[in-house]
Amino acid sequence: MYTNLTIKAWAEDDRPREKMLLKGKLALTDAELIAILIGSGTRSKSAVQLAQEILHSCKNNLQEFGKWTVNDLQQFNGIGQAKAVTLLAAIELGRRRKASEGIVKKKITSAQQVFEHLSPYFMDLQHEEFYIVLLSRANTILGTKRISVGGMTGTIADGKIIFKEALAINACGIILAHNHPSGQLIASEQDKKLTSELIKFGKMIDLQIIDHLILANNQFFSFAENGLM
Repeated sequence: MYTNLTIKAWAEDDRPREKMLLKGKLALTDAELIAILIGSGTRSKSAVQLAQEILHSCKNNLQEFGKWTVNDLQQFNGIGQAKAVTLLAAIELGRRRKASEGIVKKKITSAQQVFEHLSPYFMDLQHEEFYIVLLSRANTILGTKRISVGGMTGTIADGKIIFKEALAINACGIILAHNHPSGQLIASEQDKKLTSELIKFGKMIDLQIIDHLILANNQFFSFAENGLM
């Protein structure tokens, strides 16, 4: 009886690398793609079996997999620091590719468009971050800047930095955005106070705060759409 066959002992059609060359990347399962990154398994498990074990631990949810750290991955027998870093680098490249799709944008006309542009920046975060989207007079995106990084429960957004970034590229409008790692799509009193203060100062220098988005669990809350601007 044959068990735990190595990839080299499989039919060529079943080996992840060879399968990609023969059938293309779309033919590979998530486990097979991860196996290519892992490169090799252990004495008792092939790279594919190890990848299947990893995916099983995150309930086959790539969103959850993307939240793991190097230490999380190293809990699996056969995943050392180098392999863990390789996996996280691949995840980060995917996130950056998604984010780069929003660099050249059509005119922004809705909070939904802003959410779609910003989602990759907040993907997989377990802490709070604050971003701004800078717009031209025609509401096209001039830039997206991270203003601050905080902890699980909050981050500090400095108005001086926000307006400095906007003035540096002659932006005419600013959209504020931050995430709630807790998953709660509720604007806190602190969120409301900060937004109000920035709106007031923006009016003084003819720089409009157009909206403030809170992102959580792949959803968003818009201050403008909920009458809070």
